[in-house]
Amino acid sequence: MGKTFVASSCVFVFGIRHAATGLCLAWLTAVIAVGQTAPSRTPPILGTVKSIAEGTMIVATDAGAETKVTVTTTTRLLRVPPGSKDLSQAEAMTLSEFQPGDRVLVSLRCAGDPPVCEATRVVAMKKSEITEKQAREREQWRTHGTGGLVKSVDAARGIVTIGTVTAAGKKDVEISVGKSTIVRRYAPGSVKFDDAKASSLGEIQPGDQLRARGTRSADGANFTADEIVTGTFLNIAGTVSGVDTSAGIISVMDLATKKTQVVRVSPDTQLKKLPANVAQMIAMRLKGGAGEQPGRVGMGEKAASAQGGEAGGPGQGQSRGNGDFQQLLNRLPAAPLGEFQKGEAVMIVATGAQNGGQPTAITVLGGVETLLEAGTKEQASSILSPWSLSNGGDAAAQ
Repeated sequence: MGKTFVASSCVFVFGIRHAATGLCLAWLTAVIAVGQTAPSRTPPILGTVKSIAEGTMIVATDAGAETKVTVTTTTRLLRVPPGSKDLSQAEAMTLSEFQPGDRVLVSLRCAGDPPVCEATRVVAMKKSEITEKQAREREQWRTHGTGGLVKSVDAARGIVTIGTVTAAGKKDVEISVGKSTIVRRYAPGSVKFDDAKASSLGEIQPGDQLRARGTRSADGANFTADEIVTGTFLNIAGTVSGVDTSAGIISVMDLATKKTQVVRVSPDTQLKKLPANVAQMIAMRLKGGAGEQPGRVGMGEKAASAQGGEAGGPGQGQSRGNGDFQQLLNRLPAAPLGEFQKGEAVMIVATGAQNGGQPTAITVLGGVETLLEAGTKEQASSILSPWSLSNGGDAAAQ
């Protein structure tokens, strides 16, 4: 396995919706290559276990193919915990311990013409352990996260100032970005957190949406970020002027610009409608009523019970009163595009248009008449800002 392949581009090999649980393919390949004298330069197979039978494993590769992997008595089978940065924590495992859904990186030895290949090493991350880590990370983003619109960037000081809107009014928060801070940015035209790319402080611009995970100061004016994700998005608040379900298009008369904005709806777009009682609670906060910042919900089980579901996430059934709006949004039933009617008030977060095309909606939220009456467009944008950036890998946002 030569240096040319080892130097290939870095991707998040285990496809997890959070940078901290990913590993770099180039790095892993380099680790596996150390001390290996295989006669073949066959690239490793990276993907998800689909099925397992005696001595064989079917792997659905990230390239979109299915590959039959032959496992012999000499194949090294290893398991590493999610978040590992090397193989120092690798443990031996047996073929019977593999399960569908496990993520694997398979090194191959091929010989003959036509070539016959067998696995020399299989490095796995267990699906169950990935799920547990994702849950912990979602909770970290929920309990130790903040979000808002970027107002300024001071690269020299490593400070990004964001504007937020709370029940007490507008508030600026300084986000401290250090050398160890993970910085990610949404790919142009993408609505998936998976597609977020490694970025830098210099790419962040005023008007961007930002979500950060880290530690908040006692007065809430400063926030030390362990990780941030940013993106440039459109925030649209207005009334529906037309819907084309066959083309996947919704047209909205933007209240701010007084112009019609045509937005594309993709299979990944979240289409939701707020129940009237939930919208009323949020509107009360926009008007300055008692409660938390508009980006947080003080409804506990009440909001979910109105939908016949549960509130929370981890620790369900506890009355927290501070669940993130993204969690509430994820628990609302999907609303088909055809249910959005002409004249209905909506709030939309969308990607910017690419190459002269139409912007793509990340979230289309109906049932917001009372919100638009209660607050300004800036407040509406502040509410939706964290939603467009997900919760650092919420599976429900896939």
